[in-house]
Amino acid sequence: MHQIDGDVSNPFTLPGCPGDLPAGEYELLVEEELLQGLSFAAYRRTATYLTVHGRGRHVRRIELRVISECDLKEALRRDATTSATNNHSEAALSPQEDLK
Repeated sequence: MHQIDGDVSNPFTLPGCPGDLPAGEYELLVEEELLQGLSFAAYRRTATYLTVHGRGRHVRRIELRVISECDLKEALRRDATTSATNNHSEAALSPQEDLK
């Protein structure tokens, strides 16, 4: 099992997870198994887990949520698209003029 750290810039949703998950830093745990009988080392992913830290009165709680690689890629794609849209909006490009 190995871990991957990553940042998400915008709140996001994942199938099977209730409600929105906040923007922030997340850790992925990837579980793999060694494929036997090959002349070289090869691994197959058996599970991917997203660590979700609790909020409010559950701040010390950490959950591992099973996610699919497809759902993870889609969430990251949506985050990148939302960030690009926000960075290119008119409000982001020019400050609001003072109307006096």
